[in-house]
Amino acid sequence: VGGNLAAALTRAGHEVTVADRAPGAAADVARSAEVVINATPGAGSLERLTALRDELRGKILIDVSNATVDGPDGLPGDLIHPGSSLAEQLQEALPDTHVVKTLNTMLFPVMTAPATLTRTPTAFLSGDDPQAKQTVRDLLTDLGWHQDWITDLGAIRTARATEAAILFVPHVIRADGFTPFAISIAR
Repeated sequence: VGGNLAAALTRAGHEVTVADRAPGAAADVARSAEVVINATPGAGSLERLTALRDELRGKILIDVSNATVDGPDGLPGDLIHPGSSLAEQLQEALPDTHVVKTLNTMLFPVMTAPATLTRTPTAFLSGDDPQAKQTVRDLLTDLGWHQDWITDLGAIRTARATEAAILFVPHVIRADGFTPFAISIAR
């Protein structure tokens, strides 16, 4: 997911730095970035990112992860934060960071190529800061998302709905394989 987003944002003209697993790399990258994308596995995201509290202060944190427990087949089986969401947990743990949840209701190829689907997909935004959401909306546009394909659901609390949508994924994959798909609002 992270590599796909990094490549697409670079092609769109953004300066992108990817943190590797070297000690201190994430802190160095977060310190120098304006926007940080969390594309780490959701089960460990909260711990990883709260360790970067100082480096993320005042930044926009785009959370594309879903915090799930895997089922026996390795696909998402349940939510780690039922009645909440990873995005809400991140915002609570990082009050000086502007968390925006998006792109977590689709298979990863759709994140950077939404027009490849046969029907119009929807990218949802959840976050408490309107300016942070506008920055994320602009980045989504750079990734090929049309403005009318982006739906602002409201505050960060609304992320629990999109994170719960991940529970559709195993069933869709079992039915159709790893064919790219996204959740879409039909109007």
